[in-house]
Amino acid sequence: MKKLAVICGIAALSLSGCASIMSGRTQTMTFESTPELSNITILNKAGKKVHVGQAPVTVSLKRSSGFFVPEKYTVIFEKEGYETKTVNVSAHVNGWYVGNIVFGGLLGLLIIDPATGAMYSLSTKDTNVVLNDLNKENLQANTQSLTIVSTTELPKDVLEKAKPIQLASE
Repeated sequence: MKKLAVICGIAALSLSGCASIMSGRTQTMTFESTPELSNITILNKAGKKVHVGQAPVTVSLKRSSGFFVPEKYTVIFEKEGYETKTVNVSAHVNGWYVGNIVFGGLLGLLIIDPATGAMYSLSTKDTNVVLNDLNKENLQANTQSLTIVSTTELPKDVLEKAKPIQLASE
């Protein structure tokens, strides 16, 4: 009986893909904007609309568009009186896919994970976009200003570009 359980376990591991088990066909992503309630359109790489709505929104996106073909998305944020912004989301090989090599899942490596699309991960988990107020930009075109915000309110990509300011000691 133990032998049968071991054989069934080995067969199950070799007939399944690591990425398919751990990640699945789709990936949940959250898109937010400042200001909120901007219109959001998500297009796949074929140009087909896969979601139309308002931010903030959480959507489930396919990881691939075919056998060994990663999916790509264009996310468009629009709001009247604000600059339109576009974010590209692309897929890359999922770390769990490599698990097929370690655990000997040849079928998972060559068939299951590529067929399900689970061999890919989409580029970001969450995307937060700040839309620029067009009216504010026109009024401030010839003036300089300083805006102070908390680092907890900044999107990750902006925070990574921030540089600390050293104050002169008295």
